[in-house]
Amino acid sequence: MQTFSTLNQKTVDLRTVFYIQTLSIGFSHQQLFRMNVFKTTIFAGLLFLTTVISAQAQSKGFAFGLKGGVNLSRLTMGNVLTTRYDDNGNAYLKYDGSEVRDNLKQSFDTKTGWVGGAWMRFGRTIFVQPEVLVSTKGGSFNIIPDGSTTAETVKIKYSNIDVPLLIGLKGGPIRILAGPLFSFRVGDNQKLSDAFKQYSSNRDNALSNAVVGYQFGAGLDLGSFSLDVRKEGTFTDLATFKLNGKPIEGSNATVRQKVTSWQVTLGLKLF
Repeated sequence: MQTFSTLNQKTVDLRTVFYIQTLSIGFSHQQLFRMNVFKTTIFAGLLFLTTVISAQAQSKGFAFGLKGGVNLSRLTMGNVLTTRYDDNGNAYLKYDGSEVRDNLKQSFDTKTGWVGGAWMRFGRTIFVQPEVLVSTKGGSFNIIPDGSTTAETVKIKYSNIDVPLLIGLKGGPIRILAGPLFSFRVGDNQKLSDAFKQYSSNRDNALSNAVVGYQFGAGLDLGSFSLDVRKEGTFTDLATFKLNGKPIEGSNATVRQKVTSWQVTLGLKLF
């Protein structure tokens, strides 16, 4: 009798455990289902919100996107003949007692750098397009030592935060645009300062922290993608060196370096 009662109790216990496990599994499936529904709802809501923002932006003539590409830049500085000095400020002398004078010449070689950042556009046919870009540029110039015909090439590289403020005109897929450019130096390879250590005493403050320039060019819009080609230059000097010697022409003993470049970028309109 006790054996039958014990077996009956075990059967009830097994049924209870099975029932609890079934409820637990069912609850887990319900949680998973609700979680999937929640994720799907969020994704659909974000997609709908993005579509609405994009439609409103297009209807109001506003666009926002990213871009990236390359810079092909070159330094300009003219042709300078200057005395070479040691660390104590004394002029190097030749065997006959005359000063050693080196020739500093600009080079036509270009420096390839990169550029990337974000852009915004306000307007349709006539538009305003501000941009914020991180850019690397540079160039080179030659130093021909006194009595030598072999040039030593100095290669300059520096990094900027560029902020162009452009006004443009668009007809169909083609755009033309131009405007001022504000560049803020964030780093350089110190080659320019090192190269002038024998010719200038103010080289530490010679490289400008901010430069005002210009950009102008044309662009092509194909759907959400765009291609831009621009010419870039500077109104203010990239670097200014007070020399102890004299330039070859004139009496101005200051070397003023500017930069000119071509910029080619690909863009993607996000909305």
